[in-house]
Amino acid sequence: MAEKLHELMPVNNASVFFGNSGSDGNDTLVKLINYYADATGQPQRRKIIARERSYHGITVAAASLTGLPANQKHFGLPVDALGILRTHAPHYYRGQQGSETEDQFVDRILADLEAQILSEGPETIAAFIAEPITGASGVIVAPESYYPKLTALLKQYDIWFWSDEVITGFGRTGNVFGCTTMGAPEPDLMTTAKQLTSAYFPLSAVAVRGDIHAAMLEQCGQVGIFGHGYTYSGHSTACAVGLKTLEIYERDGIYQNAADRGVKLQAELAKFADHPLVGEVRGKGLIAAVEVVANKETRAEFAGGAGANRVLKHAQDNGLLLRNTGGSALAFCPPMIVTDEQIDDIVGKFGDALDKSFAELTAEGLIDRDRAQEALPA
Repeated sequence: MAEKLHELMPVNNASVFFGNSGSDGNDTLVKLINYYADATGQPQRRKIIARERSYHGITVAAASLTGLPANQKHFGLPVDALGILRTHAPHYYRGQQGSETEDQFVDRILADLEAQILSEGPETIAAFIAEPITGASGVIVAPESYYPKLTALLKQYDIWFWSDEVITGFGRTGNVFGCTTMGAPEPDLMTTAKQLTSAYFPLSAVAVRGDIHAAMLEQCGQVGIFGHGYTYSGHSTACAVGLKTLEIYERDGIYQNAADRGVKLQAELAKFADHPLVGEVRGKGLIAAVEVVANKETRAEFAGGAGANRVLKHAQDNGLLLRNTGGSALAFCPPMIVTDEQIDDIVGKFGDALDKSFAELTAEGLIDRDRAQEALPA
């Protein structure tokens, strides 16, 4: 299984460690970052930059990396003790200031990131963790220039790019890995889980560059053992399921199906962009989101997620299962074997749910009736 992942992963000369979930995978990499810092005589280089509105798991270190309040409040997480820093989410729709373009938005938030790096001291920062496309925070798709500029900035200051591919790995975005889709083609660290076994059996796999692994091996020799591992790390059944899953992906053209059907899904959902309840449609491949807003002009959200929840209920009544993420974004994540006919069914049921919700919310006075009627598509 490790050899197969070494072959597939875009991490240079990848060395692989197995666990059971994306959360424990991210915890493992936090520990390996610290281990490497000691092994290379850089004990100060332990800080990790994570983004607002990110999700990296719920174990202690992974939840500390996560940037969603619901996963952090009241848990007493050791964010500061772990050296975790926070920077902007690359969501242009919600983060745009004034009339700035997408490129201007990217330049501004990356200038803030560079200022933060210089303030903290580049020699103290080990890695920057990012989901190529976010999941739980609302399927945030960064502007096209974001990842190329981000990875160039990180390389300038010798900071590792850590790609959390738990959701985007193994075809979801139309490529085998989301970092390829988004223009960050060669991460230094990588986390995978979920689609590694199509979620039929618990298995995670993290990867580090070969030279990082080599430095840790030397340290292990001094200690006499590598003091990290889980009871079920590399479990033979999990690895067998993973190998068979990857074989099926390749044998049945699942990656290509995700790419082809993804084009259709994105195109069909984009047709809802003018609907009076829709603020933004976004996604790549077979992951997408529709942002539900109370006012298209101001981008105002419904209080308490009432709009998205109303659409969610009508979609469920129609037999369509969606997920409300980030409070106002309805996320689509259909099976990788989805067909064109099934996408048509998804889109039809969603459109019906949008129209029913619009009528109800307007009748309840939650939408400006005159403005809504002007915005209603023919």
